[in-house]
Amino acid sequence: MSVQAVLLPVFVQVALVFALGFWLGGSRLRAARRGEIKVIDQATLQAEWPRQPTLLSNCFKNQFEAPVLFYALVALAMITRQTDLLFVILSWVFVVSRLGHAAIFTTSNKLSLRFGFYLIGILALVAMWIIFAIRILAA
Repeated sequence: MSVQAVLLPVFVQVALVFALGFWLGGSRLRAARRGEIKVIDQATLQAEWPRQPTLLSNCFKNQFEAPVLFYALVALAMITRQTDLLFVILSWVFVVSRLGHAAIFTTSNKLSLRFGFYLIGILALVAMWIIFAIRILAA
């Protein structure tokens, strides 16, 4: 597969992280300007945020959990030349599931829908790692 085909899902995932980060910053700034923040610990400046900044913050943090395994796998697969059409398709399944997960997380936050997207993404990522491991170990 071409480098562009392999990296395009990564670029979309990274764009999602940046978009969430900027959205989070703006949401927190608006909440602060409206006086909606309650400082609950003066020593550490721990704050209680309104619903929207809290959802955005949790979603943003979530982008540094399972996606880290995706980034690592893409790098390893490229180095070892283990990227093919199946790898790219599963990459897109993972990234599209992350987009859906983030969309639900930051809006309705309906857990049953959000979990469905999460599960699809995790299963795609697990499949990618298993296929990669088998190919490397069987070589």
